[in-house]
Amino acid sequence: MAEQQEASKDAVMTRIGQAIMLLHGGDREEARNRFGAIWSEIGEKGDALHRCTLAHYMADTQDDPGDELAWDLRALRAAEGLSGGPVAEHRDATAVRAFFPSLHLNLAADYLKLQRPESARIHLDRAWDAAGVLGDDGYGGGVRAAIGRLEQRMRGRTAGE
Repeated sequence: MAEQQEASKDAVMTRIGQAIMLLHGGDREEARNRFGAIWSEIGEKGDALHRCTLAHYMADTQDDPGDELAWDLRALRAAEGLSGGPVAEHRDATAVRAFFPSLHLNLAADYLKLQRPESARIHLDRAWDAAGVLGDDGYGGGVRAAIGRLEQRMRGRTAGE
């Protein structure tokens, strides 16, 4: 029975991965449709890693900045559920910790789009604080560079106001 549940969870992550490939291939609408179908199945009570991953990428398929923010907040809530208290012992907690810099970076960008610079600054600072968990690999370097670019953009806005 446990093996069947594990295989089912892997199938969900495979489907999420397929939708991510569509998104990265430029088919935002089909990715959004597939993410939406998976979300309908797992919902707010589903596996936290699935919810975090799906919401994190679903945000990137949104046309409205408010909708993007809502999905990024769902991703953060799911990640926080895995990293705090007794759940921190969950098998996926370590993997989710590496999401935090990117989750906070996305929230900072969302708030900046919505012209809420104070909230953007809070999440950009949290992204910097969380960046210590990132490895010295392509993913870690890319996230750190993106945090730095948003930092520069925010400084430019402050100087230009």
